[in-house]
Amino acid sequence: METASFNGLIDTLIFIIVFYYAAKFLARLFLPVIAKKVVEKASQQFQQQQQNYQQQTQSQATSSEKPKEKKIVGDYVDFEEIE
Repeated sequence: METASFNGLIDTLIFIIVFYYAAKFLARLFLPVIAKKVVEKASQQFQQQQQNYQQQTQSQATSSEKPKEKKIVGDYVDFEEIE
């Protein structure tokens, strides 16, 4: 059975501290670039959806120039409840 040594504990703490600062440094380098790419992609998708929507509305406006006639079913009668 192995026992924990003080040197092992110090090595582990140093490794954790070095890993933390390395991850922090890399995040400062790469997160702004990644965020910029995500925002650009979302902007492109939004613009594409807007173009598709405008094309659909234009095609619907040209295809349905005449309004549909409403069928007259009858007169509206307001009924009252009798107690």
